[in-house]
Order: sequence, then C-alpha cells, then structure tokens
Amino acid sequence: MLRDELAGEDLERHVEERVLTTTLERAQNWARSNAMWPATFGLACCAIEMMSMVGARYDTARYGAEVFRASPRQADMLILSGRVAIKMAPVIRRIYDQMLEPKWVLAMGACSSSGGMFANYAVVQGADKFVPVDIHIPGCPPRPEALMHGILKLQRKIQGRPDLGWRRRYNAIGTEEWSRRPPAGEFIPHTGDAPSVGPPGPDRGGLR
Repeated sequence: MLRDELAGEDLERHVEERVLTTTLERAQNWARSNAMWPATFGLACCAIEMMSMVGARYDTARYGAEVFRASPRQADMLILSGRVAIKMAPVIRRIYDQMLEPKWVLAMGACSSSGGMFANYAVVQGADKFVPVDIHIPGCPPRPEALMHGILKLQRKIQGRPDLGWRRRYNAIGTEEWSRRPPAGEFIPHTGDAPSVGPPGPDRGGLR
C-alpha cells in the first residue's frame, strides 16, 4: 500500500484491523507460558506417564513444555509425578528452592495431591503441605492427555486468565462444609455419607 492511499475513516479502520497493542507484562507472561521447562524429576509410577507426553504420540512440544532440564537451576516447572515420602519432602523442597523464578508446581496424580491410597505415616498427605502447588491433576495414574490438560490450565493461569473454580463459576461461594473436631469421647452417629471410624454398631456410628 502506498502512502496517502487511505485517509479519514478508511485509515482508522485499517489501523484498528492491523495494529495490535499490549503491555510488557502480558507479553512476558505469554512468552513464559509457552516456554515452560520441566525439571527431569520423577517420583513413582506417574513418572512413566510424564515421560510419554514428550513422545511423538502426544508431542507436548506444541505447548513449549518438552525441554526437560536435568538441573533445577535451568527449570521453572516441577511435576510431582507420584507419591511423596516423608524422607523425600526435604529433597523436593531443596529442588524447588533452586529452581528459576517465576516457577510453578503441578501435583500429578492422587498420591501427590492427597496421599492417594497411601494413608499412612510414611507418605505426605498432599504435596501442598510443603510446596505451593498451582495445578492438581487427578487420576491414578492420570494419562498423558490429563497432564497436558493441566499444563494448558497452567498456561492460562500464567497468562492472567485462569479457569474459574466451580464455586466461583456457579456462584456457590459460602457452600463450603466446615467440620468441627468433636471433644474427646464424643460419639457422632454416622449418616451414610462416609465410612465410620469408630466401633461398628447397629447404626454404623463412630468417632470422627
């Protein structure tokens, strides 16, 4: 297009259709969300699913999250893929502290999110007890597609437009259930919503 070919409203319309403006912060967040480098770190069986997401079948390179780095000083995303033992928690925390800023954490699978089936003294009942977790990915184990879905949700969170939780999405704020701790020896009858903890009886009641 030559100079002075457009003027007035035509020129304004041409500029509006072809010029994109943004802020430096949004441009930085867009670049960060499309260049997340995970740490080469696996805990248990979920690590096999994490490894397969970089293969040709799933190809997470489309989202810029395939560059696994062996050093935490070159990584900015930590995927906790498996159960977290009590002895492993300080090691994970040290790796997290050595990672680049800004950094993000994904709890992959039921074990790292809530302890999973390992409700015992040796496994941490949720990795968010010692590191800040940005995305929880359910499953046992979650498939590579679920992990990639979690990475996409993390991308939107980094870009400043996170997905709404169901309480905020459906205007359900205030419907949380807060359970009180009963005094020692108080017997609370079971209502059928959860398995009883106390001694069995005709009403299946117990101490909670």
